[in-house]
Amino acid sequence: MKISSKIKATREAKGLSQKEVAVMLKMDASQYSKIENAKTDPTSSTLEKIAKALGVELSELFASNETMKDVNSYDKTMLEKLRLIDQLEDKEKKSIFNIVDGLIAKKILKDSLSNALNLAK
Repeated sequence: MKISSKIKATREAKGLSQKEVAVMLKMDASQYSKIENAKTDPTSSTLEKIAKALGVELSELFASNETMKDVNSYDKTMLEKLRLIDQLEDKEKKSIFNIVDGLIAKKILKDSLSNALNLAK
């Protein structure tokens, strides 16, 4: 797959429009469209910026389709969110993890109570 097709597929998997990515890149939308449509080749620095805007590693834009075919868009979204969480300050990360821990504890308790009620029947 060409790099232009890989960029387009990644953008679409992220649910972004060309215009949204162009804005993140501070690039004219028509110029970005030319990159995705293989009418112009992006420089290496532009490729780095595109990867960053799409929330992927630069190497992922060059990875084969086989590598990514088993990862659905929900998984990609979760991976992207984890990458973004990793960039937060420690205090913010701790807050997020406390919320997640609370939700998981609630789910475990709910499942335990449900199992106990089913055993009591």
